[in-house]
Amino acid sequence: MIACTCTKVLVLLFALSALPAHAQKYPSRPLRVLVPLAPGGGMDAVTRALAQSLTDSLGQSVVVDNRPGAGSQVALEILADAAPDGHTLMMLSATTVIYPLLYSSRFDIVRDFAPVSQVTAQGYALVVHPSLPATSVLELVKHARANPGKLNYSSSGIGSPIHMTTELFQIATGTQMVHIPYKGLGAAYTDLVGGRIDLSFATIISSQVHIRSGRLRALAVTPGKRAPALPDTPTLAEAGVPGVIVVNWYGLIAPKGTPKAAIDRVAAETIKAVRTPEFAKRLVADGSEGVGTSPSGFTAHIRAESDQWRRVIKQAGIRGQ
Repeated sequence: MIACTCTKVLVLLFALSALPAHAQKYPSRPLRVLVPLAPGGGMDAVTRALAQSLTDSLGQSVVVDNRPGAGSQVALEILADAAPDGHTLMMLSATTVIYPLLYSSRFDIVRDFAPVSQVTAQGYALVVHPSLPATSVLELVKHARANPGKLNYSSSGIGSPIHMTTELFQIATGTQMVHIPYKGLGAAYTDLVGGRIDLSFATIISSQVHIRSGRLRALAVTPGKRAPALPDTPTLAEAGVPGVIVVNWYGLIAPKGTPKAAIDRVAAETIKAVRTPEFAKRLVADGSEGVGTSPSGFTAHIRAESDQWRRVIKQAGIRGQ
């Protein structure tokens, strides 16, 4: 009888040990969040703030691992090879969705990964140098139509969200301007403020100081509603250009095959985190606002973004270089 009982216990222990990792308590060890950019930028700062919140709520350390390079492809390769157990995640932005549409990539974000939650949204401001004879969006459109190919605009590179936003604006308004891509926004701002660049769609947080000092003139913002940081600046729709609504964003994805329970848990804790006053205050410093969506909601958002930018690329004839 004793031998029989011992045998049953051993069989039970063996069965438990053979259970897949996702059937055990989650998380069972520290988490890693890949960031496809170098430390110090807006995405890195937001990820670290979220990592601290998730550390507190999940009861496990959440470590940020910066892996920049190749338009997020370096980080995506690492994520694709990671065990699909919910312990490796990645923060991505609109840039990561646009890149495969322009450049060779084996990845499709929705097909090859598991969207978890959109974390933030960040709008742009359409700013012009004060020397430009335009104090409204419609005046800018009129001036650009009368001078095709004579106005220029800056961006942080071909395929960047700022580049794509301006191309969408040109399609909507029937204007033609010259794209001047920069390797970074620092030099682009210097030339914009200096009058060597006529206009740009700039992040609201980075353009505020120049707008308030009069070095740049804000004509509109790209979200569907006015930005709290620029309450007197109309949306593009209010300014007479409907159909151009753009926000940059950050969001979490996981390896394909990650258990739904793990994805739902991280999504739920992310939604809670971005709605806390402490986290909201941190996002304001980055010019962002917390979003927090379900995995299905984030999946739909990524698909809509991909469809929109694919249309823009085709209509504008954009090619990666």
